Amino acid sequence: MRAPKLQAGDEIRIISPSRSMSLIAVEQRNLAQQRLEGMGFKISFSKNCLESDEFVSSSIQSRVDDLHDAFRDPNVKGILTTIGGYNCNQLLREIDYCLIQSNPKRLCGYSDITALSNAIYAKTGLITYSGPHFSTFAMLHGNEYTMEYFQKMMSSEEPVDVHHSEQWSDDSWFLDQENRTFIPNEGPYVMNEGEAEGTIIGGNQCTFNLLQGTEYMPSFQNSILFIEDDYEAQPQTFDRDLQSLIHQPRFEEVKGIVFGRFQKSSNMNKELLWKIIKTKRELNHIPIVADVDFGHTSPLMTFPIGGQAKLRAHHTAIKLSITD
Repeated sequence: MRAPKLQAGDEIRIISPSRSMSLIAVEQRNLAQQRLEGMGFKISFSKNCLESDEFVSSSIQSRVDDLHDAFRDPNVKGILTTIGGYNCNQLLREIDYCLIQSNPKRLCGYSDITALSNAIYAKTGLITYSGPHFSTFAMLHGNEYTMEYFQKMMSSEEPVDVHHSEQWSDDSWFLDQENRTFIPNEGPYVMNEGEAEGTIIGGNQCTFNLLQGTEYMPSFQNSILFIEDDYEAQPQTFDRDLQSLIHQPRFEEVKGIVFGRFQKSSNMNKELLWKIIKTKRELNHIPIVADVDFGHTSPLMTFPIGGQAKLRAHHTAIKLSITD
């Protein structure tokens, strides 16, 4: 099930199902709103998005209420999450999935939102989106690629051919918008050659793994995994988290894997990732590419959880096309 594409004049509701908007500086909230309005969208904010407790979040009920209100409101066509965090999976048992199924909207966010996005897809069949948060749009420089791919996936009817960005960054841009470090992007590389087509599932690996053994984990049948992790996932923890994923029922039906870019402080590099992949015999027969523009570095593309991917992974050329 796919929600209608966004058009100029459509309303996007901002919700905080993980950390609170109070974490975001007022000037950055204003800039993010201006950026989205500059794309032609109307922006509204959920009732409880600024509530904050000792976990810089709010009660489960307030977050669920905001999610339900956004899906229930006929004027709302898209939903953006404020930012990630640690506790989005608290909501899963309290959500009215029939309400969501009856009122399809385009929900987008990443990181901790992985739990919510994949659960909604698993329970309703509604395609959701891994992509920028509301707060991401406050980035002044180096955000053009992110905005371009958000608009392509949310508004265009054409399949999206993924090309790598010219440069990337992994700095605390929200602390200093002008003194930034940009790194030339060499593009993705092939770990296993091959070709595959399948349904996209995944996102942030350590969050995705929270769904193991629950009714909220989407099917691996004919899937292509999109996986990334942040600075908290050092090589040894990434290794065991990936192994845990491989141990899941029907993992053998996965058709390919696309890894996002690792943060520098994760201490992951090409050689270490290669060693990790080669210890997993279950991966030997499927195409795998790495260092694609998504994850906790900037910029990032938007991709559909429940959408379709075509992957052509050859050392001479990589082609990745996605569609919802």
